Amino acid sequence: MGIRHFIVEEIRSARRFLRKTDREFPIDDCTFYEMGKHADEKQFSAYLQPLREGKPVGVISEAGCPAVADPGADIVRIAQREGLRVVPLVGPNSMIMAVMSSGLGGQSFAFNGYLPVEPSDRAKRLKALESRAWTEGQTQLFIETPFRNQKMFQSLLSTLRPQTRLCIAAGITTADEYIRTLRISEWKKEELPLKGAGGADLSKVPAIFLINK
Repeated sequence: MGIRHFIVEEIRSARRFLRKTDREFPIDDCTFYEMGKHADEKQFSAYLQPLREGKPVGVISEAGCPAVADPGADIVRIAQREGLRVVPLVGPNSMIMAVMSSGLGGQSFAFNGYLPVEPSDRAKRLKALESRAWTEGQTQLFIETPFRNQKMFQSLLSTLRPQTRLCIAAGITTADEYIRTLRISEWKKEELPLKGAGGADLSKVPAIFLINK
């Protein structure tokens, strides 16, 4: 891999990822640009200067897909606006793998990113997604920050119809992988808190939630 400039969410974890991927990778020859928690178009534009000079720049996401429900989208938007070449790389896609393993059907599905944090707003949004699933047969996907997974699960149990099917796909392709699909009425009989492979605490594992009729 000839990329030596990387735009990342967190430098330390990005360096660790690259080292784990290839022990011989010349990390000390690389330049890392940290996105941080807040988008700053002027700063992001500066990060793309190597690309303007003909040097490849990579975007690394902490979890999931870069630029999908991710600040990397702002980087891509700037590059597209300037006519700079954007190359998506082949790799694991947790959204597609969640659909594949859920049994909920992939003829039609929608990724809805993060739902509202405020309980009443979240419940309203869940009801709307459930209605679409039942009227259109469209599988609805959404995600949550790991430490809020348990609260999301409780909201799903208290908001959705007993017959609605819910799949929780967490830690896909990792040692903590947990993928299970049950109806809401069946989930209510499960022991809490949720535990993944080997008893892993799902409040610390990235998860995708999927619902359909």
